Amino acid sequence: MRYRLTFVAGLALGYVLGTRAGRERYEQLKKSARQIAQNPAVRNTAETAAQQSRQYAGKAFHTVSDKVGDRVPASVAQRVRSLRERSVNGTADDDWGTSNT
Repeated sequence: MRYRLTFVAGLALGYVLGTRAGRERYEQLKKSARQIAQNPAVRNTAETAAQQSRQYAGKAFHTVSDKVGDRVPASVAQRVRSLRERSVNGTADDDWGTSNT
């Protein structure tokens, strides 16, 4: 029983001390991440990666649709067509309201 009490006391002390130091460190990491995300070089790289991923996704779509053909359910095929038409027509928002660019 003594070991359990010591363990619980140590756990409580570690939690209290960790939360005090942890919040400050969390804020430092958050600030650093925000600065990195706002860096123009990082943003350009992310945009390039996004464009390339869209190109690869388009190629993958064509490859899969050639192999699968008419075996895709009509509801899925219609959903893919509507998403492609939305991106072609200039509305680049996805279902969550975020931009694809």
